[in-house]
Amino acid sequence: MVITCSDTRTQETDTSGQLIQKLLKEQGHTVPTYHLLKDEPAQIQLRITQCTTNDAVQAIIINGGTGISRRDSTFEAVDAMLEKRLAGFGEIFRLLTYQDIGSPAIMSRATAGIIKGRVLFSIPGSENAVRLAMEKLILPELGHLVKELSK
Repeated sequence: MVITCSDTRTQETDTSGQLIQKLLKEQGHTVPTYHLLKDEPAQIQLRITQCTTNDAVQAIIINGGTGISRRDSTFEAVDAMLEKRLAGFGEIFRLLTYQDIGSPAIMSRATAGIIKGRVLFSIPGSENAVRLAMEKLILPELGHLVKELSK
């Protein structure tokens, strides 16, 4: 499942959500559901909870709301739900971001973890950040993560 958290984007202007779906499909993954939500913790948590009852959803990729502005609350919504955290994802993402853009990387609160047998990634909403996270970290390990969770 792909979720974009944004107060300003529409389905037509959600280039980051579209990019995630395109990259997943190019690697042979299916995207059974896509949602565009306001950056409201209750909405985000409800949608995540709903998807964990859908057997077709093995992974959840959320983009947007990981910064530090007053409206950025995706991290808090997601972090409160994770049963296990994959701390290395956020750490490596920030390192790669630092190598790309420098010190603004410290403002990213990208995270990943496990919820109800599914892997969840929460990444920034910019196209550059999406491409970096997807190509360098998520796509190379997604199949492996899903396989491990099915054991």
